Amino acid sequence: MQRIGVFVCHCGSNIAATVDVKRVVEEAKKEQGVVHAEDYPYMCSEAGQALIAAAIKEKNLGGIVVCSCSPRMHEATFRKAAERAGLNPYMVEIANIREHCSWIHKDMEEATEKAVILARAAIAKVHLNAHLHPGESAVTKRALVIGGGIAGIQTALDIAEAGYKVDIVEKTPSIGGRMSQLDKTFPTLDCSACILTPKMVEAAAHENITIYTYSEVEKVSGFVGDFSVDIRKKARSVDMNKCTGCGLCQEKCPSKKSLSEFNRGLGTRSAIYTPFAQAIPNVPVIDRESCIKFKTGKCGLCEKVCQAGAIDYAQTDEIITEKYGAIVVATGFDTINLDKYGEYAYHESPDVITSLELERVMNAAGPTKGHLERLSDGKAPKEIVFIQCVGSRCDDHRGKPYCSKICCMYTAKHAMLIRDKYPDVNVTVFYIDVRTPGKNFDEFYRRAVEEYGVNYIKGQVGKVVPQPDGSLLVQGSDLLDGKQMKMRADMVVLATAIEPDPSVRKIATMLTASIDTNNFLTEAHPKLRPVESPTAGVFLSGVCQGPKDIPETVSQAGAAAVKVIGLLAKDKLTTNPCTAESDSLLCNGCSVCQNVCPYGAISYEDKEINDHGIRETRRVAVVNGALCQGCGACTVACPSGAMDLKGFSNRQIIAEVDAICR
Repeated sequence: MQRIGVFVCHCGSNIAATVDVKRVVEEAKKEQGVVHAEDYPYMCSEAGQALIAAAIKEKNLGGIVVCSCSPRMHEATFRKAAERAGLNPYMVEIANIREHCSWIHKDMEEATEKAVILARAAIAKVHLNAHLHPGESAVTKRALVIGGGIAGIQTALDIAEAGYKVDIVEKTPSIGGRMSQLDKTFPTLDCSACILTPKMVEAAAHENITIYTYSEVEKVSGFVGDFSVDIRKKARSVDMNKCTGCGLCQEKCPSKKSLSEFNRGLGTRSAIYTPFAQAIPNVPVIDRESCIKFKTGKCGLCEKVCQAGAIDYAQTDEIITEKYGAIVVATGFDTINLDKYGEYAYHESPDVITSLELERVMNAAGPTKGHLERLSDGKAPKEIVFIQCVGSRCDDHRGKPYCSKICCMYTAKHAMLIRDKYPDVNVTVFYIDVRTPGKNFDEFYRRAVEEYGVNYIKGQVGKVVPQPDGSLLVQGSDLLDGKQMKMRADMVVLATAIEPDPSVRKIATMLTASIDTNNFLTEAHPKLRPVESPTAGVFLSGVCQGPKDIPETVSQAGAAAVKVIGLLAKDKLTTNPCTAESDSLLCNGCSVCQNVCPYGAISYEDKEINDHGIRETRRVAVVNGALCQGCGACTVACPSGAMDLKGFSNRQIIAEVDAICR
């Protein structure tokens, strides 16, 4: 029987305000095998850890239970303290009496009773704990960044500067992401391209960075330190080594009616195209769905005019397989679909546009060459209405429940730029709340109101109605004056909610990374591990993790890079010993566990089994301990009870249940 010590933390008043800590200690002393029990105000502090270490040595403890906060917070802390005192770290159990008890109860008697039960369950488990020892795995000193926006570029540059090889995989023909579509950035109003283009050039020229554009991640296998990734390089139909980027093929292409994705569908492009002037690589790609050659077999004009002989219609997709030690997801964002918001007449009038479309209109390289004009007739607008929170902070099924964070600021930016360049244009902003929490953000918003005369109206717009004369009737409410109002506008700009790029679900599935109900990738811990995924070796950068502006994105990109560098700097990693194991005598070779394993850690092989003196060859499950993440799916699915989880065995779980039910 184990000699067990129980340590109960007050956590200041977090636990002690609702739980009678002294009583928990007294009740713990009554449990079989408990030879020591005490409480301390802050068990995770240096003094608290010293107290645990002293008790382990003095009482010769074989296992300990710490009644404190979530193991997600401090399990590693207490395991290290136990290990320093000579106790195997896997003989430590955490009874979560804060999140699971004190924080969710108001009645002290009820909370104390539950805390005692949780402690009793943890003690029962410790009796059956065994000494576990982590293994080791080698680290491939190369990183993969999925996404070539500003988050992916900055992450890759930081990793590359530390001396490690990095591959960027970008699904579009050029790196640059959403930032490349912007005209100016807040709160400094400097040119977006002027900031981004040098970064793009630096990434393309860096000796440690390889860029795969027009490519997608096809398959991911392996584990932290040793991922194997298949990358599909889609056929550009243009030889990147031969192309000089002269642009003659695009100029001569007769098929010029395809909508430009880069200009958000506001302009057209040719079937062979480079997304934008500063694109990297500056090599065009053929859109095979629009190309006359691929549709009819005729034309081939681009091949005829290309003096470098770079056009290759026979080019096919290529699969590249690489090994990586770490993966960074930087898949970015898109704006929501407005099909469900018919009240704003977005699909009825070309003069109702989104803020991202306005960015393209105001950009010198955009569809109107930077001139602010109505898309319906090309006339200069005199009245512009901005509508905030379209799809953000929604309590219905149409939009998103969260604040998109950047909309208030970029609307103020747009309003200031319009008023500065076109002072005769009246700008009105309908808003729910103005949210400006960043550095110099509120001052920026105040400038829009006080210096540029932008009219902010607190209220929502109920309907936008196109009029026969081409104007737009905006029906809204002014909550401060308590009245309904109608006003005419020449243009309406919708500040639409942002959401993770649609590709993130596929990426998350391949990486076995967690996503929340809004499809944002979930961090390992919102405060202590904000750039790490719960899946070891997978890191998060940029808006794939949640709404954020450019400075915050760049900051997170740097943080993710530091985490990757810290991982790649190691020659070997310790592996988690809490993995599944198969009992060959019980395994019937049904393959159920293999089918449910999300990590591909289970395989089958033929083994000679000695079953009570009878020798026979059976097909049995074998677990790859390096791949296994200890999720326990196989133990639940196994019909014969052959699969078990070290550190969380069926016997241990049943012992906990029995202790709770006593």
